[in-house]
Amino acid sequence: MNEMVKQEELAGQARPVRLGFLGVGWIGRHRMQAILNSGAAQVVAIADSSENVAREAADLAPGAKIVENLDALLAEDIDGVVVATPSAQHAEQSIRALDAGMAVFCQKPLGRTGHEVRAVIDAAKAADRLLGVDLSYRHTQAMRRIRELVREGELGDVFAADLTFHNAYGPDKPWFYDKALSGGGCMMDLGIHLIDLALWALDFPEVEGVSSHIISSGQALDPASADVEDYGLATLGLKTGTIVRVACSWRLQAGCDAIIAASFFGTKGGASMRNVGGSFYDFAADRFAGTSSERLLDPPDDWGGRSAIAWVRRLAEDPGFDHDCRNFADAAQVLDRIYAPRK
Repeated sequence: MNEMVKQEELAGQARPVRLGFLGVGWIGRHRMQAILNSGAAQVVAIADSSENVAREAADLAPGAKIVENLDALLAEDIDGVVVATPSAQHAEQSIRALDAGMAVFCQKPLGRTGHEVRAVIDAAKAADRLLGVDLSYRHTQAMRRIRELVREGELGDVFAADLTFHNAYGPDKPWFYDKALSGGGCMMDLGIHLIDLALWALDFPEVEGVSSHIISSGQALDPASADVEDYGLATLGLKTGTIVRVACSWRLQAGCDAIIAASFFGTKGGASMRNVGGSFYDFAADRFAGTSSERLLDPPDDWGGRSAIAWVRRLAEDPGFDHDCRNFADAAQVLDRIYAPRK
């Protein structure tokens, strides 16, 4: 896109951002409600494979048109598409929307493999369109405070990071357990957040080495298997010398609903984001010095829709390609190595 066309688009953004939603189950509906509550955009059209689900979502956005599928959505007068469909569809649907000239905000994972993710990024660059992924934990106040400490050198040289996400329940949709559809088990579902948080906080250093163990029902699982893991452990060796440990699970008997934490340890101190009381939503941040601990942040923090809202606001300012989206490929490449067949 030439600069004159881009300037004309920016000048035309006086109208509210107009969005189409593809997939409005729980997560899609939640992001829609957050965007509507923010006043950052209008919901123009909704598409879902379930007519009842589409109608429920339309109740949140009076005036929004229910359409049959992505093709019908792209025919509407919209600026961007929010994709919240099963994982196997993310890359193909995102590319189709980008090729049609729409900005895209997609649920994670953007693709099941690094190849799929890179293809979407390439499509966004070719179309000169904004691409966002709902890596929502980046937008918790607790994690942003931890990142500030890391980036400003307050912890010294960070030599270790330890990240955990144990979900006592696991997914309730059958496609999560079909590797061809999901791309993987708990590592793909939860580990992607942890890997992204570690790399994001550390400014995306190169990952030199990856070792991993994946387990299903208490037994080691060959990464080449068609089955998906319910427990995963990976260690990343970064070019900076930092060692990152990532552990995640579904249905772990951990005595609470969830254990979620991201801890960073440096030569001058440590810091940690941790969920409170087993909650999926409430996080605190602490800073450590020796045996002392200082509370930095307490809940509550209404963070769930911030990633989507930030994308919409960026879209209103500039619909063009954001070069930072190249970093979406980093976690995908690590996952490729975690799931690579053993030699």
